[in-house]
Amino acid sequence: MARKLSVLLVTNDKVKSQEIMHILEPVCSEIEWITNSNDAVKKLKQFSYSAILSDIDIGNLDGWRLARMVRANLFACPSHTPFFLLTSTYCEHIAESTASAFAINKVVGDEQLYLLPDLLSHFSQDHVSVTSDLSVLIVEDDLHIAELASRILKPNYEVETVHTGLTAVNTYRPGKFDIVLLDVQLPEMSGGEVLEHIMKLSPRQAVVIMTAHGGSDLAEELMIAGAVDFIQKPFKAEQLRKVMSIAAHRESYLISNAQFEEKVLAIKRSKEQYQHLLEEHQRLLDHLSTVVMELDLDGQIRFVNEAWKTLTEFSYGDTIGRSLWSFERPVLNIESEHPSIKHILISIISGVIQYRKVEFQIRCKSGQSLWVEAQFNVLEKEGTIIGVTATLDNIDERKLAQIRLNHLASHDTLTDLFNRHYFDSQLTELTESAKKEGQVHSLLYLDLDHFKVINDTQGHYQGDMILKEVAFSLKRKKRETDILCRVGGDEFALLLPNTDCLEATDFAQEICNSLKSGHFKFDDRVYKISCSIGVTEIKGEFADPAVYLQQADIALYVAKRRGRDLVHLFQKEDRDSEDFQVAVHWVRAMQEAIINDQLVLHFQPVIDAENRSVHYYEALVRLDVDDKLIMPGEFIPALERAEDMTLLDHQVISKAIYMMHKHTVLTKVAINLSAQAFSDQRLLPLIKEKLSRYHVRPEQIIFEVTESASLTNLVATRDMIIQLMELGCEFSIDDFGTGFSTFNYLKQLPANSVKIDGSFVKDMLDNPIDYAVVKSIVGVAKALNKTTVAEFVENVELLQALKEMGVDYLQGYFISKPLDIKMIEGKYTDRGIVEDESLLF
Repeated sequence: MARKLSVLLVTNDKVKSQEIMHILEPVCSEIEWITNSNDAVKKLKQFSYSAILSDIDIGNLDGWRLARMVRANLFACPSHTPFFLLTSTYCEHIAESTASAFAINKVVGDEQLYLLPDLLSHFSQDHVSVTSDLSVLIVEDDLHIAELASRILKPNYEVETVHTGLTAVNTYRPGKFDIVLLDVQLPEMSGGEVLEHIMKLSPRQAVVIMTAHGGSDLAEELMIAGAVDFIQKPFKAEQLRKVMSIAAHRESYLISNAQFEEKVLAIKRSKEQYQHLLEEHQRLLDHLSTVVMELDLDGQIRFVNEAWKTLTEFSYGDTIGRSLWSFERPVLNIESEHPSIKHILISIISGVIQYRKVEFQIRCKSGQSLWVEAQFNVLEKEGTIIGVTATLDNIDERKLAQIRLNHLASHDTLTDLFNRHYFDSQLTELTESAKKEGQVHSLLYLDLDHFKVINDTQGHYQGDMILKEVAFSLKRKKRETDILCRVGGDEFALLLPNTDCLEATDFAQEICNSLKSGHFKFDDRVYKISCSIGVTEIKGEFADPAVYLQQADIALYVAKRRGRDLVHLFQKEDRDSEDFQVAVHWVRAMQEAIINDQLVLHFQPVIDAENRSVHYYEALVRLDVDDKLIMPGEFIPALERAEDMTLLDHQVISKAIYMMHKHTVLTKVAINLSAQAFSDQRLLPLIKEKLSRYHVRPEQIIFEVTESASLTNLVATRDMIIQLMELGCEFSIDDFGTGFSTFNYLKQLPANSVKIDGSFVKDMLDNPIDYAVVKSIVGVAKALNKTTVAEFVENVELLQALKEMGVDYLQGYFISKPLDIKMIEGKYTDRGIVEDESLLF
């Protein structure tokens, strides 16, 4: 050696210190011996040394923390000054892990002291900086993130970077890398496919997953597939270092355990040496946050580190000799097929399995519970199983968040009952059990009577309070095995396992009586609630669970139709059930027609009574099924009974406005709205969007609603008319006169025009009463400054009489039948004038 070195030696073992000074004397110009950490800190603050040698147990500071202070540049010596940790016993993997974790150049056992001169010579040349022997493969397609991760890790790891999944697969070799840092989203191959490839080659390879923010579900799936941890992007430097350190040490700890066992067995005859090794091993493991333990062949704990006490508050004495499963807390309603820890350990000890990773709840001394992730490995000696090694990590926060998310996924947020998704899954299970095992179950479909009235008059807050009270009442009423779900606004479903229809019907009647007899009081208001219930039996004759739900829905419809506050059992021979099934058929047909673009619009001109030019066209809907036109009288009543007219409203509006854009002859079009349209909050935005998209002016549209439909909800009708007129559209009351009980309501609706019902028009020349009705309507309309339209004009005499009476516009077969768009374009100009006068009537 060209120059001699100055060394600080920190140990309270006099014999060891003398031996080291003797060994180092030829290569060191100065060896300063200090017996405790306090004096060592003082010296290091004043003087710089070529190298530092320290025992682990040196007083207030241990050797590891003294090394960290050196590396933190807190002393006079450079931060990269060589640092050697002295230990009474030596375990290869423990030594390597310790050097890596604490930036120590070398861990030296008592039997290796003779190597110190060569080690000092090697590490003291120009103060060679501390580097790690750990290698990392970074797989990331984002070059910026790959470069960032590489910069963060390079001070402590040997880093190799690839940018595609396929390159990662071609680069990876078992044993080549200590850790793989793997992005989930990769070109050519996904992160999951790369992980699967690595696990096949090396199941114990430490792989850390990188996910985008919010990708915890995918990360959890990949951890189950073999990854040891995950980190979300974007990440901070300290987050990445921490995750990588945990990943590096997790496998190290298991290997250390095995090596420790080998050492113990090798020196078992020397009790003193065994004890020293145990103490050193314990000191090292006590610095870990991961719980490390060994179990004997009875599953009893024979070794555990300090992290166990930190996690559970149970002391060493409270723990040693007890079975691990005695600390397990059984989990109810979570993963019903989750095996017990006792079962898993018995399987490992008996040789059925070699390895198992599992999550379970551990009971703490305080009585609280924590979720942990445990990894169990078989411990063997010369081919004979002698116990089990285990590591436990605290995953309580993540697991509780997962449980909360799972609960939200299967429960209704308002009532905390099971939701529609969970109901569908349970109905499927009962359907399968009925079919395979011959079991009989029942389904109750419950709907609150007139609940919409409460929502409309008292507000949704009061409505929600009532729904919560009803849910609570149903919870108390149901049996333990019953499955209660909220499947809609005020709709509930009860699945009754192993219950026939007679018992189910009796139970449904009890529910009806219970709700009816209850009082729901909020803010000094008392509400009486009743319900209707449809019942059906699940006997396995249908493989599709939706059939049973449909039957219960039909039975509910029958109960409501027969007066509400009733229970009805589904029976195929019910006439009411047949009517409802017809309605359901048309709803499905309508949905298919919309999907397949089978909706057809014909247009009937409405002419000016004075000059006989076309004032506007009324859009009339048909269905084109198998090249046959189906008139609205066949399907609209069924849709109205099923209360599913909204779909038709939306489609007719969309198609009519589109055709106005495409065919300029349609300068103004009347579109009919159903009664349901006035409670449809999506209607107005739809109209605005279609007018804007197809560049149709609002004043080109007249919306029509029948008098009877508008009377069902006068307030909602008035509000909708006002909004449509503010938009620029016109509004007309269709079939006026059928609700002739009052003219006053006409004053309340700001409609532009009134269409006189054709039943009065067609016979008015022969029926004085009809004539008087028509004349009265015309007079009232003019007094209210509204125009009038007469339909069913079927001859020239009616046309002339209506014109003389002062009717503004005329419509009927005498003028024109409804025509398809090609015939309209062939007959009329864009100004509404007939090209050929002979085609007018």
